[in-house]
Amino acid sequence: MSSEVLHNHVAHAEEHGHHDAGSMTVFGFWIYLMTDCILFATIFATYAVLSGSFAGGPTGQEIFELPYVLVETFLLLFSSITYGFAMIAAHKGEKSKVLSWLGLTFLLGLGFIVMEINEFYHLIAAGHTPQRSAFLSAFFTLVGTHGLHVTSGLIWMAVLMLQVQKKGLTATNQTRLMCLSLFWHFLDIVWICVFTVVYLMGVL
Repeated sequence: MSSEVLHNHVAHAEEHGHHDAGSMTVFGFWIYLMTDCILFATIFATYAVLSGSFAGGPTGQEIFELPYVLVETFLLLFSSITYGFAMIAAHKGEKSKVLSWLGLTFLLGLGFIVMEINEFYHLIAAGHTPQRSAFLSAFFTLVGTHGLHVTSGLIWMAVLMLQVQKKGLTATNQTRLMCLSLFWHFLDIVWICVFTVVYLMGVL
């Protein structure tokens, strides 16, 4: 066997190995997302039970500002779209476009978090703290848990942007992009449920 044939054989084997490892990583991440589904389902169920326990405190209709939350929602929805463009660019091997779309996604996600922190700040400043009622405890737990997930996603995204900038669109980075894509879209879906169950139904 010539050295060239041997080199091609080894390269093919390494590529196949990366493909298998990447597939297993994505599969493992799907399992993680299923456990996260259970977590959020549990918190949603708790909120559903406690959402009417106001203990003489404010109701959702009194404290929720739907137009404000709509802006938050659109920021997260658009961030999901821009991440989709980043994945398209990644499949085409366009590193600069991947970084540009990820940067825009990061800014949209950051805007969402800043608005959520601002909402929490004003609620607490008005005396609507988690200790005020079971409803508010459930509200802060559900929305806060989602916010922590988005914050984790932003940190992950920033690190991944550095990795792509330094090493390019390697097979490993492609797998990481795919896993973060699943995570980010999952958070988008969860937020739609939060918006519907907590805010939309809360002001009706």
